[in-house]
Amino acid sequence: MRIGVITFPGSLDDVDAARAVRLAGAEPVALWHAEHDLRDVDAVVLPGGFSYGDYLRAGAIAARAPMMRDVVDRARQGMPVLGICNGFQVLCEADLLPGALTRNSHLHFRNRDQRLRIERADTAWTSDYAQGQEVVVPVKNGEGRYVAAPADLDRLEGEGRVAVRYVGGNPNGSLRDIAGVASEDGRVVGLMPHPEHAVEDLTGPGTDGLGFFTSVLKAVVAA
Repeated sequence: MRIGVITFPGSLDDVDAARAVRLAGAEPVALWHAEHDLRDVDAVVLPGGFSYGDYLRAGAIAARAPMMRDVVDRARQGMPVLGICNGFQVLCEADLLPGALTRNSHLHFRNRDQRLRIERADTAWTSDYAQGQEVVVPVKNGEGRYVAAPADLDRLEGEGRVAVRYVGGNPNGSLRDIAGVASEDGRVVGLMPHPEHAVEDLTGPGTDGLGFFTSVLKAVVAA
């Protein structure tokens, strides 16, 4: 199974995401933002970082990259896509997910191990977890506050599209403690925490993040 990892100018965690894909049992495929070739991948990961230096809104320029046009088209056909941190910002800017990511409410960069609760365990990226399961995954963001209009938040809650929620303290002021959301079909997921930094005991707080990457393998096979 081939999972693409897109590199934008300013991406920092593309190598980490590729390693997580490999540890999950798939083949990571490097994709360059300026190309128009998805190279026959079965799913795509948009990694964390600071695409284009966050010079406009975080993720706004990357969302217009040539590769993202192909990702949007394929995602709307059902290809699984995961956006992590900056990748979550890109997915929102590309209108694949609702809402937006803004400056942390305390205006400070936040870097810590964070407890999360899996609110939805039937998406393409969370099926290896149990609903309500709590995991520990690092967060590291300065623009990680998830916001949306009250009506949109109510709709997300009502449709069960809040995929992951912060517990034990909200690191950035995200509305309703939302750490990640899913598309209507559950194939596209964006989350602010970094599961790729929790895939090995040696380098992270544990291996709680690996399930995001093993989940998609089963989703692709089932499809």
